[in-house]
Amino acid sequence: MSEMEQARWKEVEEAQEEREGKETKEQKETKKEQPRLVIVTGMSGGGKTQACRYMEDLGYFCVDNLPPVFIPKFVEICAHSGGHVSHVVLVVDTRSREFFGTFVQVLEDMDKADTPYEMLFMDASDAAIIRRYKETRRRHPMAPSSRISEGIAKERERLAMVRSKATYIIDTSELKKVELREKLRRIFDTSEGEKMNINVLSFGFKYGMPLDADMVLDVRFLPNPFYEESMRHKSGAVPEVAQYIAKWPMTQEFVEKLDALVDFLVPQYMKEGKSQLVLAVGCTGGMHRSVFIAKHLYDRMKDKGLLVRLEHRDLMKNDVWEHVREEC
Repeated sequence: MSEMEQARWKEVEEAQEEREGKETKEQKETKKEQPRLVIVTGMSGGGKTQACRYMEDLGYFCVDNLPPVFIPKFVEICAHSGGHVSHVVLVVDTRSREFFGTFVQVLEDMDKADTPYEMLFMDASDAAIIRRYKETRRRHPMAPSSRISEGIAKERERLAMVRSKATYIIDTSELKKVELREKLRRIFDTSEGEKMNINVLSFGFKYGMPLDADMVLDVRFLPNPFYEESMRHKSGAVPEVAQYIAKWPMTQEFVEKLDALVDFLVPQYMKEGKSQLVLAVGCTGGMHRSVFIAKHLYDRMKDKGLLVRLEHRDLMKNDVWEHVREEC
């Protein structure tokens, strides 16, 4: 081989090595961008729907009843989302009917391609499943026109191979909802789901209580600026009004006890797995005292780094001349 040919072969080899190096780098980057994929499957009536709801609260993007053949394409789309979809739950079960036959083959193909995934198999005893179907009066997907027990037997047989590939198996026969939620939190908790959304809401009792409130505080016992002519048309967020409400010993003692209560309760709700807390503060019209206390709670929780939002539901239903808007 001439020197010229040797030089050409060397260039070809170097170019090939460079291409292989780039491919390896791209593969690594693609692997880094792969979302945490959890495939939820299992027995009909085993608790898949409930599990999907709880995992959605943990920050997962959930897709229910996805035909197995679409799983690889969906994972590819998520991988190219720029990190916007980093935690995914796909619920796959026998409701997909003829499409379900490809499920095991799709899983095997994903294993060969080193596509990372976890599989959660939701199970329950025959007696528990029959009881749940009797309560909901729904038809079993594997036995729409025959006995539920026959459908369960068919489904167990069809899911046997899938169950053997499961990463986690949860039997919900005797499991309470709060216990299931805690199990899922321990296994699948994400940084996105760690923070609880807190909504602090002021309102006026004469306009009705908020239906979605988890806790209602009635502050109508505090001194009312409404009876002071200079403050009647100013909201509780105006410094003059806030100072008036705050100066009374009764207010100071209440705020001290309230802060201690909230400091105790919020971590307990987070520990329990609550995703949202609505804390409502009410006075007569929702303009002075409730606004003042709600703003105090909002400022305090925001300073603690909590994910909190403030809303004055009924403030502008009053004759308001002056208000200081908060940056929420």
